[in-house]
Amino acid sequence: MENPVDASAILESAGGGDASAVLEGWMKAGWGKLTVGSALSALVLLLACLAAIRLLLSLADKLLSRSAMDGRVRRYILKGARALLYVLTALIVAGSLGVDVTSLIAVVSVFGLAVSLAVQDVLSNVAGGMVLLFSKPFTLGDYVSTGEGEGEVAEITLTHTKLDTPSGQRVMLPNSKLTAGQIVNYTVRGVRRADHVITASYDDEPEAVRRACLRAVERTPNILPDPAPQVVLTAYGESSIEYRVRFWAKTDDYWDAHFKSLEEIRKAFAEDGVTMTYNHLNVHIVGEK
Repeated sequence: MENPVDASAILESAGGGDASAVLEGWMKAGWGKLTVGSALSALVLLLACLAAIRLLLSLADKLLSRSAMDGRVRRYILKGARALLYVLTALIVAGSLGVDVTSLIAVVSVFGLAVSLAVQDVLSNVAGGMVLLFSKPFTLGDYVSTGEGEGEVAEITLTHTKLDTPSGQRVMLPNSKLTAGQIVNYTVRGVRRADHVITASYDDEPEAVRRACLRAVERTPNILPDPAPQVVLTAYGESSIEYRVRFWAKTDDYWDAHFKSLEEIRKAFAEDGVTMTYNHLNVHIVGEK
């Protein structure tokens, strides 16, 4: 004999958050239909579903492994698919036992809504992590600059990216903020360009300044010959002329070349008698007539 259950009352209770009443309702809905035959049928169905899940996940793993997808993304997709398939299996088996699956879905929906509201920031970071893993703006070991900080990428998780700063600090940045801002990758191309701003006196000829700067660059180790170093006049200041010294170096050699070239420019200016100016003010006193 079947137990009459009001499904609308169960759903109404779910909407009101009375989880115990809902669970009691859907359990009673299928209790009167439970027999030895239906229990054995449900057990066979459960085993079949578990075997199907295993087969589907195995096929999905093989298909994803043949793609260029990142290994971490593949694992996250498989974990999500496994959880979804287990939930569907539970609903199918419960339905075979005569349980009111509609009320069970209502319970799961209310629970899922409550969880999603509680962890919306975490879900936002997870979405950002998936974007980073798919788009690959950087990989482990890259030196990057972001709106939240800069450093060498030490670890990329689903919610945070960890950077090691030059000062030896470990910074954890939320993935949602990374994907919403600018990311500058200094490593991906393998080379970097230095851009020094150098000032010289108005009394020094631009060609003399250019020769001194180029000779300094030539004496600096680890500077690439192609593209060729460049010295250009860029501005006329109040007390000096501004030049830019540009050259390229491999990423691993960049900082050594950067600092060494500054030293060599100072030496070259001293050798050629070029005046490296600084901000100053000339005062002219006009005598009374």
